[in-house]
Amino acid sequence: MINYGLKDKVAIVTGANNPQGIGATTALALAREGAKVVLVYKSIDRAYDESKTDVNGADRYFAANAGNADVVEGRLKEIGADYLIIESDISDEASVKDIYSAVLNRYGRVDILVNNAADGDMESIDTIEQITPKVIDDTFAVNVRGTILMTKEMINNRGGYGRVINLSTDAAQVFAGQISYGASKATIEALTRSIALEAAPYGITVNCVAPGPCQTGWIDTELEKNVISIIPMGELIMPEDIADTILFLAGDKARMLTGQVIKVSGGHAL
Repeated sequence: MINYGLKDKVAIVTGANNPQGIGATTALALAREGAKVVLVYKSIDRAYDESKTDVNGADRYFAANAGNADVVEGRLKEIGADYLIIESDISDEASVKDIYSAVLNRYGRVDILVNNAADGDMESIDTIEQITPKVIDDTFAVNVRGTILMTKEMINNRGGYGRVINLSTDAAQVFAGQISYGASKATIEALTRSIALEAAPYGITVNCVAPGPCQTGWIDTELEKNVISIIPMGELIMPEDIADTILFLAGDKARMLTGQVIKVSGGHAL
């Protein structure tokens, strides 16, 4: 059994209300290692068909992201985790400061930050012909500004241990059809390298995980068949695959690994 050295570490995970999502899965994985976990989320209200939420697909995914973190909280209780749940907007500077005030009041420090929260135009094709200023602004507000603000507060409130793990996507560099989302994630990869250099003197590592097609409740049966055909390893990436990588990056064995973008994609989009 691997000991990641995470017992009693304090970890913030953003975007953690989808029970099938990377954020919730990562929070549970950290909690199982003995970390104290802070789940931050914001409900995103999108139309969905309640009758279709029992199977994977857009309706299940939209329903999960429109909900609260009750299901995830139930799972944390089952394993006896020490946790805090905060509903907030990470794109707002005052809200980010409030998040950190709550965490510092409860736990006294922040050791690990997982910047998982993301937004994007999931309901239409985001091409150069169709893109709107609102989509650009909304996407970058969460994915880029939110990541920067959360990281800034973490570093400004640093203690003796520091790990920042950002989330990109394996197709960030070329994401036709989702150009604002892809561009925001490519920006995160650039930020990862830049902030890694600035944070290194404090002993804080900054890395990025870039998942391939991952089953977070979004991929329906038909899409799964199409997607698997372009994944060299022949199966979907699961949230647990991403969480396992994050555990390593968050742990003490990765102390000299910084400024890296790690694709967990089964060979997709290399």
